[in-house]
Amino acid sequence: MNNLKFEDFRLILIFSVLAFTLLMLAASWKIFTKAGKPGWASIVPVYNAVVLLEIVGKPAWWILLWLIPGVNIVVIIIVYHRLALSFGKDILFAIGMIFLPFLFFPILAFGNAQYLGPGGAVAVE
Repeated sequence: MNNLKFEDFRLILIFSVLAFTLLMLAASWKIFTKAGKPGWASIVPVYNAVVLLEIVGKPAWWILLWLIPGVNIVVIIIVYHRLALSFGKDILFAIGMIFLPFLFFPILAFGNAQYLGPGGAVAVE
């Protein structure tokens, strides 16, 4: 007989969300440090978006575009694509970052990807 109670399920859910949150925080911290930015910047609300835009080579005023419904989806797709390019990854990796961020952000962070400059600028030159 299964004796799993609602309280047990709730504890499992809380620990799962906590583990997921810590994984994504560690991944974003590592991505920022790989890009030569301070890791702590990844956990500061709004400032992390400014630094992310610096990493991908977009102006800081793009934060305002995240406030416009519909446009924000397009902007985040562009930013994720540019982030993938900045680390030498292709469009398929960017699609993975969009649809499966809990897998692809840790791969980018803890894998052997090197920061090439905004949008992969070093690789283009």
